[in-house]
Amino acid sequence: MPLSEHEQRILEEIEKRLAEEDPQLVKSVSTASVTTLALRRIRWGLAAFVVGFVLLMLFFINVWVAVMGFLLMLGSALFVYHHLKKAGRDQLRAFGEGGQRVHPRVRTSFISPLRCSC
Repeated sequence: MPLSEHEQRILEEIEKRLAEEDPQLVKSVSTASVTTLALRRIRWGLAAFVVGFVLLMLFFINVWVAVMGFLLMLGSALFVYHHLKKAGRDQLRAFGEGGQRVHPRVRTSFISPLRCSC
């Protein structure tokens, strides 16, 4: 159900006041999305995979170091796979709802992700 004209004006006024009071919050909310969060976690997972690979290559120090490296690689690969799948599913859902892919940083206002599209 879309917002009435009065509710839309109230929401825009709240948005304007919030932008004046806390511009840092406006910036963080307007650039945040499920996809950007998933991409951040994917980067951390890839870094853990590289650390696990380095530990695996240190097998001559101790076999258990290599085993821990392998387990770290396996866990981080599963972690990355999960978040890649989640990011792809969210992009497909956004494509299906809007008819076109919307870049996560392009929004009409910073409160638009918080609005209910029920």
